[in-house]
Formats: sequence, structure tokens, C-alpha cells
Amino acid sequence: MKRSQFIKSAGMGVLVFPATMLSFGFQAKQDEPQLDKSLVKKFVGASHGKMDVVKELLEEHPNLINAAHDWKLGDFETGLGAASHVGYKELAQYFLDNGAQANIFTAALFGRMDILKPMLEFAPNTLNAKGPHGFTLLHHAEKGGDDALK
Repeated sequence: MKRSQFIKSAGMGVLVFPATMLSFGFQAKQDEPQLDKSLVKKFVGASHGKMDVVKELLEEHPNLINAAHDWKLGDFETGLGAASHVGYKELAQYFLDNGAQANIFTAALFGRMDILKPMLEFAPNTLNAKGPHGFTLLHHAEKGGDDALK
């Protein structure tokens, strides 16, 4: 059964989507094929230290910016996640400048206490959160070097 048929049969009538979803082609994006898994793996792998490869892949496939590779057992990693946990701040900043979804681990890499403190006040157990490959916030802060010690 298609979603529209389900909605009609459930008596929900017409659903109203926010204008932003419609203006960005929300439905069209859902119907597009997934990114090739080997391409995503290559991109995330390169994001651990090969900025030239990352830039080339992003130029050809801009949707890779937030793509995540599944290393199995709940270990998902994006390019930003890879650059962050290895401490490659120049590449992490490149990702952020190009629209990557910022996260608390990258904030720790850059020593952004103005972001970390409110997040930890809101959800204290986030202190023990695990990022890609199980790396913690402390690991990311250590990779940030002196800048992250603020």
C-alpha cells in the first residue's frame, strides 16, 4: 500500500506539509536512489586525512556532505565525524563551511564550551556519549589540542 492510500484509508484526509519541505523538493528527494555504499565508504575513508580526495568527491557528489557509512554494530560515521575524531580541524572546518551537520563531538574538537556547556546541562549523560568508533567527547577535545582546552 502506498503512503497516500494509507493516509486516505486511515481517515486522515489531506496532510499539510510545511512550506519549507515543499520548497526544497522533499518528495522528489525521497524518490531519488540512495548514494552508492562504496562511494560513501570511499568518501568517509578519505575524510580521515585526504582533503584533496574529499574535495574532489564533494565536487562531483555534493550529497556526500552528510552521508554516513555504516561500519556495523551501530557505528555510523560521516566525513565530519571522521575528520573530527582524528583531529583534522582544517578538514572539519571545510565540512562545516560547506553545510555539514554540526555535532557535539566537533564542538569538543574546537573547544566550543559555549555549545558544550548548554548541551551537557540539557542532557548530562551526553558526557559519556560515543561518537564514531566509540570515541568520546574527551577524545575529541584531546585531539583539538590547546585550542580545545579553553
